[in-house]
Amino acid sequence: MVFAYGAFSYVFFLVVFLYLIGFVGDFLVPRTIDTPPGFSFTQALPVNLGLLLLLAVQHTVMARPRFKQWWTKIVPPAIERSTFVLLTNLIFVLLFWQWRPVTDVVWHVDNAVGSGLLWAVFAAGWGLVLYSTVLIDHFDLFGMRQVWLHARQQPHAPPQFQVTSLYRFVRHPLLLGWMIAFWATPHMSVGHLTFAVVTTVYMLAAIQIEERDLTRHHGEPYAQYRRKVSMLIPGLGGKR
Repeated sequence: MVFAYGAFSYVFFLVVFLYLIGFVGDFLVPRTIDTPPGFSFTQALPVNLGLLLLLAVQHTVMARPRFKQWWTKIVPPAIERSTFVLLTNLIFVLLFWQWRPVTDVVWHVDNAVGSGLLWAVFAAGWGLVLYSTVLIDHFDLFGMRQVWLHARQQPHAPPQFQVTSLYRFVRHPLLLGWMIAFWATPHMSVGHLTFAVVTTVYMLAAIQIEERDLTRHHGEPYAQYRRKVSMLIPGLGGKR
C-alpha cells in the first residue's frame, strides 16, 4: 500500500508537470494561463495571488526540517515525500482550475526567428528543470526511492552533498530552470507576467531559507560552496 501510494503520487506528478508546460506555454491543454475569457487585473489579482501564496506556503512549510520531524510522527516516514508531492499536485490542479487570466498584452513577438528563439529557450528551461532533478536524485526528490526501499525493507538515506555537473556553475539550476520556463515566451500577457513575477520573487526568497537549512545540515562544506559558486547566474557572486 505504501508503494502504491508513492507510485500514484509520482504518476500524478508526471501528469501535472506535463499539464503545467501546456498551461504556461498556452497550448494543447484546455485551461491555460491565457485561456479566455479574460478578467480585469483588479478582479484577477486577489484570486491569483491567493493561489500562488497557497503554493508558496505549502512548499515553504512542508520542506522545513522541523515540520518534517513533527509530520513524520503522523505519517510514516516512507511516504513523507510522496505526501508532499501529492499535496503540491493538488494545489497545482486547483491553480489550473481557478486561475483568472488577464489577457492584456505586455509584449508579443511576431518575428519568426525571435519567436522561435524564445520557444527554444522555453523548452530549454523545462529541460533544465528535469535534468536538475536527475542530478539531485529524481526518484528521491519525488518520493519513489523512499517507497521502493520501504517495499524492499531497506533503510532510506538521503542523497549526500556533492558538487557535480551544473552544480559546479550555479547552486540552484533547478530554480533557474523554473525561472527560464516561466519567463521565456513570445507572448507575455499581464496574467502570465503576474505568474512569472510572483513565482520568481518566491523562489528568490525560498533560496535564502533553504540555504540556511543546508548550511546548518552540511556545515562548512556547504558554506564554502556558497562562497565559491554563483547562486543562479554563472560567474556572478561566486568564484568557481
